[in-house]
Amino acid sequence: MEAAAEFPNKEAFRQAVVNTLERRLFYIPSFKIYRGVAGLYDYGPPGCAVKSNVLAFWRQHFVLEENMLEVDCPCVTPEVVLKASGHVDKFTDLMVKDEKTGTCYRADHLLKDFCKDKLEKDTNLAAEKIAELKHILAVLDNLSPEELGAKIKEYGITAPDTKNPLSAPYPFNLMFQTSIGPSGLSPGYMRPETAQGIFVNFKDLYYYNGNKLPFAAAQIGQAFRNEVSNPSLTTIWLFAFQDGHVWLLVSVEVVVFLLLLISIFEVTFTLSRKKEYGLNMKEKLQISPRQGLLRVREFTLAEIEHFVDPDDKSHPKFSEVAKLEFLMFPREDQVSGKSARRIAIGEAVSQGIVNNATLGFFIGRVYLFLTHLGIDKERLRFRQHLANEMAHYAADCWDAEIECSYGWIECVGIADRSAYDLRAHTKLVIAPVKKELGLAFKGNQKMVVEALEAMEEKEAMEMKATLESKGETEFRVCTLGKDVIIKKNMVTISKETKKEHQRVFTPSVIEPSFGIGRIIYCLYEHSFYTRASKDGDEQLNVFRFPPLVAPIKCTVFPLVQNQKYEEVAKHIAKSLTAAGISCKIDITGTSIGKRYARTDELGVPLAITVDSASSVTIRERDSKQQIRVSIEEVASVVKEVTDGLSTWGDVLWKYPTHSS
Repeated sequence: MEAAAEFPNKEAFRQAVVNTLERRLFYIPSFKIYRGVAGLYDYGPPGCAVKSNVLAFWRQHFVLEENMLEVDCPCVTPEVVLKASGHVDKFTDLMVKDEKTGTCYRADHLLKDFCKDKLEKDTNLAAEKIAELKHILAVLDNLSPEELGAKIKEYGITAPDTKNPLSAPYPFNLMFQTSIGPSGLSPGYMRPETAQGIFVNFKDLYYYNGNKLPFAAAQIGQAFRNEVSNPSLTTIWLFAFQDGHVWLLVSVEVVVFLLLLISIFEVTFTLSRKKEYGLNMKEKLQISPRQGLLRVREFTLAEIEHFVDPDDKSHPKFSEVAKLEFLMFPREDQVSGKSARRIAIGEAVSQGIVNNATLGFFIGRVYLFLTHLGIDKERLRFRQHLANEMAHYAADCWDAEIECSYGWIECVGIADRSAYDLRAHTKLVIAPVKKELGLAFKGNQKMVVEALEAMEEKEAMEMKATLESKGETEFRVCTLGKDVIIKKNMVTISKETKKEHQRVFTPSVIEPSFGIGRIIYCLYEHSFYTRASKDGDEQLNVFRFPPLVAPIKCTVFPLVQNQKYEEVAKHIAKSLTAAGISCKIDITGTSIGKRYARTDELGVPLAITVDSASSVTIRERDSKQQIRVSIEEVASVVKEVTDGLSTWGDVLWKYPTHSS
């Protein structure tokens, strides 16, 4: 049942997963009748159900169990808010441009692809070169624009499509800009995260919570980022013929065209498996943008902002997760070339690997959330951000990364954002004079600016006093690893009087941020496997979703087309619906084996077969075992299993087994 072992390589496995997801309408490219737009997808009925179940469990696991305050804020955000938060100036990716065509690419992605390709395909690499490429992959997010550009030039990396030379890396802001109102005088952006809506409402939430800390606010909503992706979906129409084989008739010109495209894109063949369609069936070859649901321009975020006293980051429930042990990848291990290792989260906090107990508590809770959804614990790790990779305001940051066919994918970020976000919307104003800092620090200007802007209020006011009395002061820049001299003309520090923020201290913020689409895609891969049909002549697809997230909990089949059985099936379906169990009734004349295969491919955990007027069989998806249950009991048995009150093993010994 290990899915990856059933396929020759990761790409073949991924293609099987994606083909099944699109054919069964879990998701499809948006606007595909108009050739689509890369990075935009529609969720179909089963995909919507899986997403709804994941979000429902997220609310249960976090919002309800931790007594969080849930809010829902607008997607359109005024520019002034995102200017204060730093997004207008700093929410960027480093891009390079094809110098002849103007096509843009993510600089870090090109370097990563080059290193991975070399390591996988070049068997003559020297040991020193292998170590060098692995080191680059480990510290890729830590490279400055200058270092990134130097590596691209050193390795002779060119534009993937044209092999033209590339420009030097430059920052590209990822936010979608808009205007609010018909005059166009009020600029705004589609929010790149949901967090700022919580931060600007802090005062009211604090009051709602009885003016007490700590407390947490949560929000689920859409976010928008103008991610770089491959060109739009392209469709080429071919003809398929069914005569024991599928034949594709294309011209020589089309073959040449396809070979060119295949070198750039991943190719998805969407060919129907239904033999009854017969001859001359029109089919399509889709050229899909890479990484599908993992890199999209509109996506669902679920974010938590836990506000805590900066001098007391303990957590009363930390002991509940302290003994959890899982793969962790501290920054020191990454830089030294070591692998992730199993560490108990309590040990990680006590040793100072994780900054504080509240951050550790949320790392443990995220681990439980993901593994309960069905993420394989052996393919889940928590990786600490490197020094330069970490946001300039963060005290510590970890990513929950899930391994799939694309490699290790960041799906949840858990950051101690210190007091940056609240302070950005409050009274302290730190204004670095970039011209003077540029003259003094040249290439290191950006790191000095970020360090100044990230100062706590106490440190900033002490600097202000020293500058006024002495004209200069020493200042520690952690990302440079040394002290620098800051002069009075290099920074302005002042206070703005804002009545609502008259507090003794500004709370720190611990933020777990969940990319729901990425989690769901990784869940699809971790749940997918194939098994032989009863006759052994076909491989059948199965999604082994836990009942918690399965799009449909149960299907109901009359064994044969019979009015009496159909009435019983409808009665059972009605009782399941009344019990809050999603179900699907299938009264088609297709064989029972084919109906089982269809529901296994949707990940439905249980199937009820009506073969008498007094009792039915219940079949479990993965084991294919069946039990016989009276019609009066069937709804309660199914609810017991799908609600997680009992396992299939628990009910198996309570009821007589049935052999098909």
